[in-house]
Formats: sequence, structure tokens, C-alpha cells
Amino acid sequence: MSLLVTLRQQDAVVTHSSVALRPLALAVHMLAAGIAFAAPSVHAEEAQKTEAGSAITLDATAISSTADSQLGDVTEDTQSYTTGSARTATPLKMSLRETPQSVTVVTQQRMQDQDLQTITDVVNNTTGISMNRYETSRGQINARGFELNSLMIDGVPTIYEQPWSSGEIFSSLAMYDRVEVVRGANGLMTGAGDPSASINMVRKRANSRELKGSVELSAGTWDTYGTEADISTALNEAGTVRARLVGETNEGDSWIDMNSTQRETLYGTMDIDLTEDTTLWFGLSRQETNSDSPMWGGLPVWYADGSRTDWSRSKSTSADWSKWDTTYETYFVNLDHTFANDWKLNLSYNRGERNGDSSLLYLSGNPGRNGSSGMYSFPATYKTETTQDDYSIRVDGPFSLLGREHDLAFGYVDSKQEFDADSLDAQTGFGGVANFDSYNGDFPEPIWGPRSDYGYSETRQKGLYAATRLNVTDDLKVILGARESWYEKTSDDIYSEVSKTDVDNEVTPYAGLVYDLTENISAYASYTEIFLPQSVRDSSGQQLDPIVGESNEIGLKGEFYDGRLNASAAVFQIKQDNLGQSTGVLIDPSNPMGGYAYEASEGATSEGFELEVSGELANNWNASVGYTQFTAEDADDNDVNTLYPTKLLRTFTTYRLPGVLNKLVIGGGVNWQDSIYTYATNPAGNPEKIEQDAYALVNLMARYEFTENLSGQLNANNVTDEKYFDIFDAYGAMTYGAPRSLTASAKYRF
Repeated sequence: MSLLVTLRQQDAVVTHSSVALRPLALAVHMLAAGIAFAAPSVHAEEAQKTEAGSAITLDATAISSTADSQLGDVTEDTQSYTTGSARTATPLKMSLRETPQSVTVVTQQRMQDQDLQTITDVVNNTTGISMNRYETSRGQINARGFELNSLMIDGVPTIYEQPWSSGEIFSSLAMYDRVEVVRGANGLMTGAGDPSASINMVRKRANSRELKGSVELSAGTWDTYGTEADISTALNEAGTVRARLVGETNEGDSWIDMNSTQRETLYGTMDIDLTEDTTLWFGLSRQETNSDSPMWGGLPVWYADGSRTDWSRSKSTSADWSKWDTTYETYFVNLDHTFANDWKLNLSYNRGERNGDSSLLYLSGNPGRNGSSGMYSFPATYKTETTQDDYSIRVDGPFSLLGREHDLAFGYVDSKQEFDADSLDAQTGFGGVANFDSYNGDFPEPIWGPRSDYGYSETRQKGLYAATRLNVTDDLKVILGARESWYEKTSDDIYSEVSKTDVDNEVTPYAGLVYDLTENISAYASYTEIFLPQSVRDSSGQQLDPIVGESNEIGLKGEFYDGRLNASAAVFQIKQDNLGQSTGVLIDPSNPMGGYAYEASEGATSEGFELEVSGELANNWNASVGYTQFTAEDADDNDVNTLYPTKLLRTFTTYRLPGVLNKLVIGGGVNWQDSIYTYATNPAGNPEKIEQDAYALVNLMARYEFTENLSGQLNANNVTDEKYFDIFDAYGAMTYGAPRSLTASAKYRF
């Protein structure tokens, strides 16, 4: 696969006095400039020769971990299931034990052992979070009873429009070192959102001063094939200019008739040590996912006579001409500087461009058995475009107060996202499907009309934050923080009026305590918040204040074997306040806003506990085990968000055999969840419960190291061939999960 970068005339306007570049092109130019920078830097190094004739070697960015060393934040080459530090909960760099919230880090080793290829794979294998799939191309991530609608990349939140999403939840992991997950409200770092969790994908860096890399080939069930290459090297003798290139392709069919997917990823990044204390790092990526014959909506739950259906897992509502293609391009530039007093500065710019092109067929209604009655059809095609620009500055470092050393971090973020959707109205194709039992996708492609505007939105967020860790005593740490946010959003589509949301000076607090009970065990407590703007108005036409999500959490954390094993036990409560509910009364007719009036009320409350162990249980024995249980109810004690499992078990472990068999690693795990349900209208017009019973998925793996460089691996997922489904509650439809599958791979490292 190749990545074509075309710099058009409007990208760069050259005058006698200045050169102006679009932000989109900035990272591309810097990537090229970095390569050119390597040559003159060699001459600069010659001038820095010592009297002994040896070149000065800069070690400010030497990032190297081995299985025998203290863990840092980078997880590759550590062979570990945990990490030494994380920065997703606060802007302070703290270990998992020092962080007063539930934190899970899916490391590079876990990704390799479990063959986790996309963010969906991570979600379905991580403590406390799960995904309800709408159909083949969309799904809702959730945690602790609430939705999660943003993903973070290197700490930058990327909010996506859920009805239009498809590429985000299938983002490739090829370019990420690890995925950090913080559960509970996290408004200090994310700004607006739900009090569920934050998922932060942390990019790989160009951190190698010598040539190293890997090449991997894989093949699996449903004729799936993949290749991945990852190469790092220094571009000059001293290693002060380093580059990394990652490429991945993956293609194949699926267990669903006609459905196939082709995914390509290209990622390039460079680190340049401008001085011993200053590093410039930047890069770009492109991910392209093309899905042929995806489903739009799920399979019907009932036949027309009211009896339940029992489809084959390969059954599809799609058509042979359907597609859902997406691209996601990112460009980023960062500057890190360490001052003489150990204070650090980070300046960053990120640009994201997402595009979707879909031609879809939606089938609705309840078919009759053996073609006795048909289903309705609705074909549509859409093109979407989302751009997001993020600018940030962060400063952090130590300070002295009352004879003790403490930590402080503060910063500013500015984010702007624009979304636009166009549609092509179908002129034909509404005749339905007469016999769905025998339907095999041979639905005629409609005649499409002219393209027209469908909808748009523009969102602007700004945030000013600060956080400090006060070392009150040797054993007691207090973490305090706050964020002041400004939020504006304007949106419109063909079915509704223009909606405007404006929130100024929203303050989000953060407070935590960590007390060391022993050398290895700490007790902690935290209170965190997050806000979610709402556009509804009260009887006087005034916009309601944002919904506020509050998280309270207490627990114990343990860190053992020099940080190579982490354990935690937590009790949590999450509450939503100020949720707008309709009064059923129209706003004062004299008010031009019109519509129904809403009033603030208490929202949902989630209460539960969580247990987790991750890391090295013994020499050559890695494990990740997590269990979550909670209840989620509204103000009237009714269950809410019942499509999200309230009990989750996530386990996976690997063991390297001893003695003459030590080249063999075996592993396996179980992912279990409790039942989920919803109510939908059956063919008789009455609400009826749709329920997926509790189920467990068993996964196994084995890896053999033929040589020091070459290894082979076999992964088996859902080995018991469990049949289960997710529910699209809006239309009483379901989508089956994957049956048993096998993947074999060979990897060569150098």
C-alpha cells in the first residue's frame, strides 16, 4: 500500500515575505524536513567530538526496556501485561498504584498474545468495558452502565457522531504501543462526555538508535490474510534523528454472507533531538477500511406470526452492491523540552480527517415463514466528512513546599471539530423483499438521485486545567485538580431545526487521596466529574445547564515484584444530575424557540465493585484477570441501559513452559458476561422482552520460537462455538457474534 501526499497550490502560498501552510500540511512538511535534517546534523556532531575522539552521545530520549528492568510507560519489548506509569486519568505521570481511579493498560505483549487487531478487540477483552454491536459496522462502547462516545489518541479526545460511525471502532492497533483505560468520570482530561470511561490509544515512538523491526504474516478462518511490518532506525550516527515506519494490510471474508473487509494502515513518525533537552517528534498515519456488503441494522427477532426467529449466523440483510468505506488520516507535531529544574514543556498539534462513503440497504418489518409475507426496504447512500484540529500546551514538574517535594501540572487545550453529511436519495428500490427466508443479497441496486445536504455540526471545545500531587506525609498523597471548559456546538439535519448549545466557564473538579498501608499496598479514594451539554430548554426558553456525571470510588491497590504485578479492588458509585426530561408542556408561545419545555431531574445511578490483577504472577507466567459487577437505575429505581452487561469477567493468561520446552508459550482465557435485554414492539403491537442469556467465550493460544528471531503462533477464539447476539433496540433487531475461528501467524524479528 502506498500513501500519496499531494500538496496543492492552496496548501502553500509563497510570497516574498512569508510562507503560509495549512495545518493539514504542516506535519507532512516536517516529516520531510526531518529526513533532510539528518545530513547536516552529522557535521554538527563532528564538531562536538571530545579530546579522546569519541562522539558525544545524547541520552535524553533513550527509551529501552527489557524484561529485567524497571517498567516505564512504553510497553513494547517488556514482555509485560502491565506498565510502570500512565497519564490518562490526570496530566501527572503516575504509576497505576499512585492513581486514585481504576486503570487498565492493555500492553503490546497482550495485543500480540491475544492477536488483538482493532480497538473493538481491546474493548471486548478489557476489564469493565464492553461493546453492543448494532450490526457489522457500528457499535456502542459502554462502561459501568453508561455510553462511551470518544476515543483518545495520545491524550487527545476524538468525539465521533455515533449514527455515522464505522471506522472508529475498527481502528487498527498496528501503530499503537498500548491502550490505557480509565474507568469512571474523567472530565479533567476529556472535557465533555459521559461518566463511563476514557480509552486512550498511545502511539509508538521512533525510540530506537539502531535498526530493528519485525515482519508478520497471518492467515485464518473465512479466508482472512494479513501482513504487518514495523521498522525503526536511527538516521544519523549519534542516533539523535530516529524514524519509524509501520505498515499493515488485512483482508478477508467474515461469517456473514457476502460480507468482506479490507483494511490498510500506514504510519510514519520521527523523533529529532534538537538538543540534549529538546525533542521534536511528529508523524502521520492513514487507515483505510473498505467493507463490502455490510449489514445496516440487524436481523428481525420475530416472524409475522409473532414466533421467534432462529437465523443462521451467516444470514444477512445486506445487498451485493452495498459498501461502507472509511478513511482516517492523522497528522501530529509535538515539541518536548526539559528545563534545568526538571520542569517539562509539551506543545502539540493534531489534525484528524475522517471520511465515509456508504451505499446501504435497510430491511425492516417481520417476514412471514416460507415467504408468506415480505419485508420493507429502504436503500440509501451517504458521504460524510469529519475534520478535527487540536492544539495544546502542558507544563509539569516538581516544586517544594513546607519542606517537601510535590508535583504540579497545568495546561490548555483547544479543539474544533466539523462534521458534514450528504446523501443521495434513491429513486427506486422500495419494493421490499418478498421472501426473506431465501434472500441471498440479490437486491437490484437503486437508481440514485442527485446529491443533497443531509446534516452538519460544528463543535468547539476549550479547556484550561491544573492538577497537583501533594506529598503531605511519606505515606499520604493528595491529588487535586480542576478544569474550566468552554463548549459550543451547532448542528442541523433535514429532519430537525438548527440546534445550538453554548456552555461557558463549566468547572470540573478532581480530588483523590492515596495512603500507603504497607510498602506494596495503598488505600485510595477519589471524586471526579464530567459534564455533558444538552440543547433542551426550560419553560422560559433558557437552555438547561449541562448534565453532570459524578464518580465516587474507594479501593485498595497493590504493586508487587518491582511493579511487574498490579492488583486492585474498587467500590464505585456514578450519578448523573440535571438530566433534562420533557414536561409535556409547550414553551411559552411568545418565545421564538418553540418546542416542548424540559426540566432538570436526577438521572441514572450506577453502583458496584471491581477486582483486577494484571502482570507477572510468577516467572514466565503473565495474566490479566478482571471482574466487574454493578446495578444501574434511574431516579424511580428502574433498570436503565439494560443492553449493557452488569456483570463482566475478563481473563487471559500465558505461561512459558520450563526446561527443554521453554520455547513454547501456551495461554488462554474466558470472557463472560451476564444477560442483557430490552423491550421492543412485537408484530401484535405489544412490548415484548428480547434477551440474550449470559454466555462465555473461551479463547486459546500457543506460540513456538523456532529461532531467536522466528516464531509461529496459533490463536483460537470462541473455541466452544457459542452462539450469541447483540441487540439493536431501536428496531428490535439482532446481530450475531463471531463463531469459532482460528488464526495462524509467523513473525520474524531483527
